[in-house]
Amino acid sequence: MMYSKTVHNGMITITGVPASPGIVIGKSYCYLKKIIKVDKSSILKNAIPQEIVRLEHAIERSEYELKKIISFAANQVGKTEIKIFEAQILILQDIILLEGIKSRIKNELTNAEAVVDSEFSKYQSIMLNAKDEYLRERAHEVEDIKNRIIRNIQQEKLTSRIDKNVIVVSEALTAGDTILFSRNKILGFATDGGGITSHSTLLARSLQLPAVVGLKDITKNINHGDLLIVDGYDGIVIIRPNEETIEKFNREKTRHDNFEKKLIPLRDQPATTLDNHTVSLTVNIEFMDEIPIMLKQGAQGVGLYRSEGVLIGRDSIPTEDEQFTEYDKLASAVAPHRIVIRTFDIGGDKIFSEQNDEENPSLGWRGIRISLDMPELFKTQLRAILRASTRNNVDVLFPMVSGFEEIIEAKKYLSEIKDELQNKNIPFDKNIRVGSVIEIPSAALLAGDLARELDFLSIGTNDLLQFVLAVDRNNERVSKLFNRFNPGLLRLISQIITQTKSENKKIAMCGEMAGDPLATTLLIGLGLDEFSVIPDILPEIKKIIRTITLKDAKEIAKHALTLSTSAEIQNYLQDELQKIIPDIPLSH
Repeated sequence: MMYSKTVHNGMITITGVPASPGIVIGKSYCYLKKIIKVDKSSILKNAIPQEIVRLEHAIERSEYELKKIISFAANQVGKTEIKIFEAQILILQDIILLEGIKSRIKNELTNAEAVVDSEFSKYQSIMLNAKDEYLRERAHEVEDIKNRIIRNIQQEKLTSRIDKNVIVVSEALTAGDTILFSRNKILGFATDGGGITSHSTLLARSLQLPAVVGLKDITKNINHGDLLIVDGYDGIVIIRPNEETIEKFNREKTRHDNFEKKLIPLRDQPATTLDNHTVSLTVNIEFMDEIPIMLKQGAQGVGLYRSEGVLIGRDSIPTEDEQFTEYDKLASAVAPHRIVIRTFDIGGDKIFSEQNDEENPSLGWRGIRISLDMPELFKTQLRAILRASTRNNVDVLFPMVSGFEEIIEAKKYLSEIKDELQNKNIPFDKNIRVGSVIEIPSAALLAGDLARELDFLSIGTNDLLQFVLAVDRNNERVSKLFNRFNPGLLRLISQIITQTKSENKKIAMCGEMAGDPLATTLLIGLGLDEFSVIPDILPEIKKIIRTITLKDAKEIAKHALTLSTSAEIQNYLQDELQKIIPDIPLSH
């Protein structure tokens, strides 16, 4: 969603990033964080012990605060979300980091808060300058820990209480802010910064708080107590709306609520069209605690497990046994359904701090490239995955594949590990299915060849769209071109599906496009076998599938592929969807 701002009849409408679904209308509460001022000052040698005590007390106080947040969070969110704060406590308990700060205080004869500021800011700067969105979002957590320690060194009070039943507006919110404010029954939030992968955003979804982030300057356009509409479906906020607009959004909220109630009975129904064509509906997850939501929504398994989740809160790669424990728990919880474990899809900057010098990490050393360059890392993960496959419900998926050679090499390592386990009489699924994410244009053009060598393919539309259109979705100047209904992309997706099915192999989609209701009929018509989506959207996708025929979907897809612009395709698909399901809520 591209940022935009319009002013009409006193109303200000700002479009940002839809972060957590829902529509709320209420008064704004402008939460402006107190700027922590850090003055660097010299200390005398005899003051060193006192300065060390100030630091240690601040660390202890910070840990106490985080444990208190965990106790609040335990009643509201799952264990996965709590890991966010447990990871921060681990940083506070990092002996090497703490001793490094103490050493600098002693050697440089500098006050504690200045050294803490300097030490944490180094890491924060590296992360903020990374082009990888995940890493940039983690930089805010480093800042949160830094500010927490400094505030406690300076013995400043923590602000945690605000008015009830308000919409919080801020430059940015930390995960801690989100949990603490939720105690006051806030309605939702809107922030200048933040991204879809930030921990505050993930918590908002878990807490079912509508949220829009990436609004850039909402804090400069709103007054404390202004009436505000937050539309977390479409990423829109409206400041000082008139009566007509309020009524419109109340109707929209009612429409969404009513439609969602109609989806509840579909939970245990198959994803089958009116003419008995069945597809698989699975989910994308990163953490164990997402499985209950998946089962509640009637998913048929996990179409994409992002194994990078095992790295969160750690400063080293987990051992084989640690990985096995995690994968085995997941496979057990999902059984008898399948789980597709994607091998680490991470950049070098997420493993080694010195790997931040890549000009474009998205096109650099990441995914299968790192795995093949670091065989021991790769083999450790493959060994853990194979050991967790004894229920015969685990598939393995290789990311960022650009050509046939990478598949051959990856499968060679997999074969070596199989032989090794067999020789040691360690059980595993000898027929484990192996697939590849199709997210690089060269791999898309080789889909038939790759399908011949593999058991299944999964289209990753997020990166594929970015690479096909040469568009960085985070670059405002070109982000308007980032459109999943680009006719060139759709024709390439059609080609991928056709080539894969010509080899009698299954083809899935795990990117955001799979979860776009506007694309559902089109993708059914093109022949997609499996939709892997976020859990919340699954019932809506199922509703569409159960309301169409495969024959009609094929006709719709055939016509869509003849259209020449993204706008034509979107308008056509919207018209067709509303003919099928007149009351379906679509974007404004």
